[in-house]
Amino acid sequence: MKVTAIIADELISSVKEYTRSSTITEAITIALQDWIDVYNIKELNKKISKNPINISHGQQIRELNRSI
Repeated sequence: MKVTAIIADELISSVKEYTRSSTITEAITIALQDWIDVYNIKELNKKISKNPINISHGQQIRELNRSI
C-alpha cells in the first residue's frame, strides 16, 4: 500500500539507524512490526496476570523433564 506521510527527518534518520535499514520503507516496516510485537506481548501479559498459569504438579513435571 502506498502512503504519504509527513514525518520529521530526525525521526526517519533515527529509525533508519536503529533498524540498520538502507531505505525508509524498510525502516518504517521494521519499526511498525516491532511496535505491533511489543503491543501484542503487553496484551498477552495483561491476560496472563489476570489468569496466571498454575502448575500444581511442579515437582512431578521437573522429574519428568529430567528423565527425558
